[in-house]
Amino acid sequence: MDLQYRNFSFDYQSKMFGNSLIIQADCLEWLGRIPENSIHGMVTDPPYGAKEYEFDQLEKRANGNGGIWRIPPSFDGNVRSPLPRFTVLNEQERSSLNRFFFEWGKIVLHALRPGGHVFLASNSILSQLIFSAISDAGLEYRGNIIRVVRTLRGGNRPKNAEEQYSDVCSMPRGCYEPWGIFRKPLLQRMKVSDCLDMYQTGGLRRKPDGNPFKDVIHSERTPKMERKIADHPSLKPQSFLRQLVYASLPLGEGIIVDPFMGSGSTVAAAEAVGYSCIGVERYREYYELAADAIPKLAKLNVLESYPHLSPT
Repeated sequence: MDLQYRNFSFDYQSKMFGNSLIIQADCLEWLGRIPENSIHGMVTDPPYGAKEYEFDQLEKRANGNGGIWRIPPSFDGNVRSPLPRFTVLNEQERSSLNRFFFEWGKIVLHALRPGGHVFLASNSILSQLIFSAISDAGLEYRGNIIRVVRTLRGGNRPKNAEEQYSDVCSMPRGCYEPWGIFRKPLLQRMKVSDCLDMYQTGGLRRKPDGNPFKDVIHSERTPKMERKIADHPSLKPQSFLRQLVYASLPLGEGIIVDPFMGSGSTVAAAEAVGYSCIGVERYREYYELAADAIPKLAKLNVLESYPHLSPT
């Protein structure tokens, strides 16, 4: 990693991993401190206003009490991971989400180079709200990545009336996860080729076989092996993340950022494909989890169809 980016740790606790750096800090504060036009791309899975990751909600989840987290039952001896109850957010909480992501988008605009892309995880319930707020902040909405994966969200019979309405589900069973794609606008009258020349940004990297990067990716639920390494409630599989990370730097050079690092899975994916990444995490528990998990996740050989994206 370039010395310039090593210096981005400022006075925060930090640690290096190969070409990457992790920092314990609030991402809004950190993004505001780094120089303008510093980073080339971003791949992240936000906690949606951080309500479900406030200390009281994390304590409830850890104790099995739920809170805003839905603690699903176990099936066939398999314990399911907790899921945030996005459907319980009221109008005031949704308004707070809108304000948070509008302000977040403004700070991301400051940090990104022109033409830099943002890959942002969401869900079918909140994506419209979140994506609109980020677009209003000034980032160009460039479409969705549809991660085809069957989740445990939705498909339930009406609560406390399961037998009476056994042929009804309150909402469809989730079978996909939308990831918003955003881009910092190019400078006026600048073509993509000009942006690539000046900023190494502007487009997406093609797949290793030369085919275009596609907006539908058939995925798996995160394997037990990876969950054993990194016990985080929203852990995404390396087989999926490495494809997004690879596409995020069109020339395969530069630096990406995950401002909501969690267990460090994006940083691990970047290390696996030979990129540089900065991960920023507010909570010390997850920062320490990432410090342990990143080298282990990065070593996993997970992509048979993407041999260039797995460590040798």
